Amino acid sequence: MERLFGTDGIRGRANCWPITPEIALQLGKALGHVLGASGHGSCKAVIGKDTRLSGYMLETALTSGLVSMGVDVMLVGPMPTPAIAHLTRSMDAHVGIMITASHNPFDDNGIKIFGSDGFKLSDELETDITRHILSGELSSAHIRSDLLGKAYRIDDARGRYIEFAKSTIKNHPLEGLKIVMDCANGAAYFIAPLIFKELGAKVIKTHVEPDGYNINNGCGALHPEAMAKIVRKEKADIGIAFDGDADRIIFCDSHGAIVDGDRILAMCALDFKATGRLANDSLVVTTMSNLGLIEAMNRALIRVDVTDVGDRLVIDHMRKTGANVGGEKSGHVILMDYATTGDGIITALQILRMLKQRQASLTELAGCMKEYPQKLISLPVKAKPPIESLPTLGRVLREATTDLGDHGRVIVRYSGTENKIRLLVEARQARSVAHWTRSLTLAIRKDLGR
Repeated sequence: MERLFGTDGIRGRANCWPITPEIALQLGKALGHVLGASGHGSCKAVIGKDTRLSGYMLETALTSGLVSMGVDVMLVGPMPTPAIAHLTRSMDAHVGIMITASHNPFDDNGIKIFGSDGFKLSDELETDITRHILSGELSSAHIRSDLLGKAYRIDDARGRYIEFAKSTIKNHPLEGLKIVMDCANGAAYFIAPLIFKELGAKVIKTHVEPDGYNINNGCGALHPEAMAKIVRKEKADIGIAFDGDADRIIFCDSHGAIVDGDRILAMCALDFKATGRLANDSLVVTTMSNLGLIEAMNRALIRVDVTDVGDRLVIDHMRKTGANVGGEKSGHVILMDYATTGDGIITALQILRMLKQRQASLTELAGCMKEYPQKLISLPVKAKPPIESLPTLGRVLREATTDLGDHGRVIVRYSGTENKIRLLVEARQARSVAHWTRSLTLAIRKDLGR
């Protein structure tokens, strides 16, 4: 059976399969079917989106499919992905849908789906939905005209999430903090600055003028140097950069030094442990996290569980083990006490709370770990043959593994959302990183013809 769902929902080039209005319509119908919708009032769905131009197309098609199956739809407009996960629970909906391609360029789009518990759907349910869509046999003829669902614009949805977010730090005042906030011209462009202003911080906002095309374009969490430049110019205390749907976050300190997901996770884990809130004294990360993070956690007697790449895998492991702090180097930080998915806004609030309570700078707090030199690159590919079948790459990988031993590592994997192969090289010595990055890149290009 052809796959629709990837590692983070359905994603691709907008208006090309599978990100088409036809698939979105069928997805709406399939969701209505698996939810057991029987007519107006029987099921509710929340739909949010980021600021991509194609969001209008997909929102309309999804709504039509759901309504045709008797599902009532609550449209909340541009909202961060974690806000949709929260609102799904808060508004007692049966499903939450976020139209976004997260950090991808504007001409991509995607659909993330949350169950009534605010967590992403299981693999089994995604497979069931895919089967219904691809069968072409879904019908809404059993829904009489008087049982069709209704679609509502929900004007107070922002307010609901704003108050929830503020409550996660018990409305702790942030007066005296000067913040530069880069919203990536994405879903958080309106709501994020407002939350921090209401808590008393001085917010210098940037990239908050979405036009449908400029999401993630040279800004946000993928390009934190833009934020860092403004922080230095404005002499701000801290910089905060979200990605297009605000489920990931990157900081910079007052000097413009970038603070990525590993350091954020280290700060959160150490703070939670110090206050007796770190469940099982454990932290969940992925294979992409720096070895320096693991060393720092070992010194603090915090167990580190490592999963494969993907915030969904991190969350699954957290749910199985009862952990409440986990995430990825890329800036997905999951604080399970507050959110069921990565939430950039809540993560930022927690870090700012730490700064205020400890009367410390981000530079001081982020110095809790020492990073190994590391290089991460992405190379475009036309196809994704099994990595173990690539002869030149296999040979160079064996050589690199032998050379680095216990003091470094190499990870090669295909992206789950883009036609790219990703290479991570990490070692105690920067020259080793440079050497093996160059050698492995050449091997990849030889095997894959790039």
